[in-house]
Amino acid sequence: MNFSRLRIPRITFWRAVVAVFMILGVYALFVRYTRGLGASSHMTDLFPWGLWIGFDLLCGVGLAAGGFTICAAVYIFNVERFRPIIRPTILTSFLGYLLVITALLVDLGRPYRIWHALVMWNPHSVMFEVAWCVMLYTTVLALEFSPIVFEKFKLEGPLKIIHKISIPLVILGVILSTLHQSSLGSLYLIMPTKLHPLWYSPILPIFFFVSAVAVGLCMTIFESYLSNRAFKKKLEMDLLADLGKIAVVVLAVLLVLKVQDLQYRHVWRYLFQPTQEAFLYWIEVTMGIIVPMVLLMFRKVRYHSFGLFASALLVLLGFVMNRLNVSITGMTRGSMTTYFPSFLEIMVTVMIVSLGFVIFSQASRFFPIFADSKEPVGTASELPVPEADRSESFANRPSYARSRH
Repeated sequence: MNFSRLRIPRITFWRAVVAVFMILGVYALFVRYTRGLGASSHMTDLFPWGLWIGFDLLCGVGLAAGGFTICAAVYIFNVERFRPIIRPTILTSFLGYLLVITALLVDLGRPYRIWHALVMWNPHSVMFEVAWCVMLYTTVLALEFSPIVFEKFKLEGPLKIIHKISIPLVILGVILSTLHQSSLGSLYLIMPTKLHPLWYSPILPIFFFVSAVAVGLCMTIFESYLSNRAFKKKLEMDLLADLGKIAVVVLAVLLVLKVQDLQYRHVWRYLFQPTQEAFLYWIEVTMGIIVPMVLLMFRKVRYHSFGLFASALLVLLGFVMNRLNVSITGMTRGSMTTYFPSFLEIMVTVMIVSLGFVIFSQASRFFPIFADSKEPVGTASELPVPEADRSESFANRPSYARSRH
C-alpha cells in the first residue's frame, strides 16, 4: 500500500469542535450504560422525563417533519416545482428519525426491551401508538430515500419497483406523521394536574401537529441555507420564498388557535403573573410565531437569503422552546420538584445533533442529494423581489423547468 497517497483530513475549527463533542458524548454514553440513569442524569422518580425526551424526542420528531410536508406537496398535490428540494428534505427527515431512535435507546431504563412494542400490544396506550408510528414511518423514510442509493449503485430493478409504489408510500407517510406528530401532544393530556395551564390544553395534539407543519417548512429553508454555505449548492430562492409564504399561513393558524384556546379556558390571567412560566410563554409565542410571521409577510425578507434563514431560525427556536416548555418548564411546578439537565445529558444531546450534521454532510458528498444545475453557484444573498402581479406561469419558471427535466 502506498501510504503517501492517503489523504489526512484537514483539521478545521468546526471539525475540532465536533471531535470534542463526540469524545464527550461517548464518555457520557459509557457512564450511562455502566452506571445507569441516576449517575448520568438529573432525572428522578418525581421527574422521569428530562432533556432526552423533551429535546431529543419531541423536538427531533418535529424538526424532521419536513419530509411529509414536502412529499405531500410534490406527490399528492402535484406541486412539481418543489421537486428540486425533496431529496435533501427526505434525508433530513430520515436522519432525524434515526437519531430520535438512538436517543430513545439512551433514555429508556432498559433499552434492550425496545422491541417489546412489536409483540406486546397495548392499543389503549398513546405511547404504543407513537412507537408503532415512529417505527413504520422510519421504514417509509428508508424506502423514500432508497432511490438515491439505487441510483448511486445503478440498481435499475429495485429503482423501478420503488417508483411504482411511491404514491402509496407518500400517502402512508403522511398518515403516519399526522398520527404520531399529534400523539406526542396526547402524551401530556393525561397530566392535567401537573402540566401548567398555559400549556395544558384539550387541543394539545392539534397544537403539536400544526406547529410541526410550520417547523417542517422552516427546517427545509434552514437546511437549504446551510447546504448552500457548506457545499456551495445553489439556493432555490423562488421555492424557499414560497415555503416562507406558506409558513406565514400556518403560523397565523397556530397563533389564532392559541389565542382562542386561552380565551376558551379562561387562563389569560396566567400570562400577566410575575412567574417564570409566563415569561417563557411570552418569549415562545413572540419569538417563535409573531416575529417570524410578520417578517415573512414582507417579500423583501422572503427573497433575501439571510432574511429568510433568520426568520426560519426564529420559528425553529420557538418550536424547540415550546417543546421544552411543555416537557420541562410546564411540568416542574406540578411535579413539586426542580430539574435541570446534567452535563452528561447535555453532552449526549450535543453529540447526537453533531452526529446528524456529520452524517448529512457525508451523505451529501457521496449520494446525489441535490438537484443538478448548470447555473453559477454562489451564496445568492439576494434575488430581485418579484412584482405583486407576476403574470408568468409556473411552467415558465427556471426551477420548474429543471425539475421537469
